[in-house]
Amino acid sequence: MSQENLDDAYANAAHIPDADLFPSRWNALAAGFREGMTEQGQAQLDLPYGDTPRQRFDLFHPVGTAKGLLVFIHGGYWLRFDKSVWSGFAAGAVQAGWAVAMPSYDLCPTVSIADITRQIAHMIPVVADMVAGPIIIAGHSAGGHLAARMCVPGALPETVAQRVVRALPISPVADLRPLLQTSMNEDFKLDMAAAEAESPVLMQPWPHIEISVWVGAEERPAFLEQATALAEAWECACIIDPGKHHFDVIDGLKDAESRLMALLLKD
Repeated sequence: MSQENLDDAYANAAHIPDADLFPSRWNALAAGFREGMTEQGQAQLDLPYGDTPRQRFDLFHPVGTAKGLLVFIHGGYWLRFDKSVWSGFAAGAVQAGWAVAMPSYDLCPTVSIADITRQIAHMIPVVADMVAGPIIIAGHSAGGHLAARMCVPGALPETVAQRVVRALPISPVADLRPLLQTSMNEDFKLDMAAAEAESPVLMQPWPHIEISVWVGAEERPAFLEQATALAEAWECACIIDPGKHHFDVIDGLKDAESRLMALLLKD
């Protein structure tokens, strides 16, 4: 497939009606959620986990003792966004009694995708020391890639990895090799060895982690292929969410009673 065709295959906004409106909605939802949680004394914001300004995370606490910790890793093709856009998607887990950590990380081309993986692998032990109990990891798109990478032995310290009970890569980019042929690779600077070294489809996860892959039925075929390929490689479930595209497939995170949250936080 040509670079032009692969660029289109991985272009989400061009195929979603009113795609340009989603970031402002996410930002407004996030700002309102942070304000409310801060007023209630349930938010710790901009906590450092590394040396650069973007290596910060927000931690939202439920009322009472948390049942455990959910780490949500945002997407944006490792090129854009930060934690502040996604705060509102912590609502469902907080309502259900879980603490939620949302990290930012450095972006390409300033760092490599492998560097971002290492940053997230460093962040999770930091917040794990702050919240007792089981750990669940979820991420969307590029964040789905990072969530999957955290499930592979060698990413997290073993003592932390053993606390991870469940993971949900949502619309993940699980095979980075096709990205070599996209214009985005001008920023990623991947070669085949680097793409293979960061592709969860070529790895195997910790056997004790319960993993499911979630993807929208109305997503680009490339993302459906990526999701199903990861599920096949890891011999886990792939849930195809009817009527959802790449930007609204995470809406269930806002609602403690949603199908997505029922899967993510099940006892």
